[in-house]
Amino acid sequence: MAILEVKNLNLGFNCENGFCKALYDVSFCLEKGKMHALVGESGCGKSVSAMSILQLLPKNAKIISGEILYNGENLLKNKDIQKLRGSKIALIPQDPMTSLNPLYTIGNQLLEVIKIHQNLRGDEAYKKAVEALDAVKIPCAKMRMNVYPHEFSGGMKQRAIIAMALACNAEILIADEPTTALDVTIQAQIMELLREIRQDRETAIMLITHDLALVGENADKVYVMYAGRIVEEADADEIFKNPKHPYTQALLKSLPSDKDKILRTIDGQPPSVHENITGCRFNPRCEKCIDVCKKEIPLYEKVGNNHFSACFRSNN
Repeated sequence: MAILEVKNLNLGFNCENGFCKALYDVSFCLEKGKMHALVGESGCGKSVSAMSILQLLPKNAKIISGEILYNGENLLKNKDIQKLRGSKIALIPQDPMTSLNPLYTIGNQLLEVIKIHQNLRGDEAYKKAVEALDAVKIPCAKMRMNVYPHEFSGGMKQRAIIAMALACNAEILIADEPTTALDVTIQAQIMELLREIRQDRETAIMLITHDLALVGENADKVYVMYAGRIVEEADADEIFKNPKHPYTQALLKSLPSDKDKILRTIDGQPPSVHENITGCRFNPRCEKCIDVCKKEIPLYEKVGNNHFSACFRSNN
């Protein structure tokens, strides 16, 4: 059962040259105990979609239409979204190096979150904070309560940020590029930690990334995004074995492979929000483009078991 559903979300930005639309009928859902991945090139709208859930958008952003349902409640009509941020829906930000306040200890920042969202004080709050640091496998948790962020490595900072979400028993974790700027060994440790959280606590995790290798190893379901649209969705195994949309196929071909010594790339660049493209927004870069692709927007249709794609040639 879905704990969160985003339905037909349309969003844009007020720019100097007018209103520019950035998201087009974006729809996806998150289920308890599952890791759902949102993938695509930089600038395709992944982070904006996630920030819409928490309503942490720039001042010039405007949600035109759509619904964001958390346990059946439309968050876009919730005037007290602050109570849900951090407590029920938590964010693991993209850059752990700059996400913690350098002027306060790790303990102070963790206790502040607990006091606000759990309404605990004194020894109870302190015990909860230490337990959270223990849960993310930070050694000598009591001692680490008194250190400052600059005394932590990048991986330890990321663990501390995850601890803040665990301390408040968040039901949904939005992990926005959680392994950015971390070396491969630490990446593996962070992803293992997220898998344990998902399994042990039945937390719904939204993994935002452009690292398809990470997705293949960890995600249950994948949503592929291009230029503000979801163009394909399926279970992770199905996406990698039988991709239907030309963009998904091109992304997978771009992965380094032992079978192919030539590293393939996708011609052209992703469009900006200022570009007005008629028809399918991928058509200028698509190898399978036909006349109808340049004139009409393809419907998002079922092309297999729990497999959907928005392409005129998905079944070809």
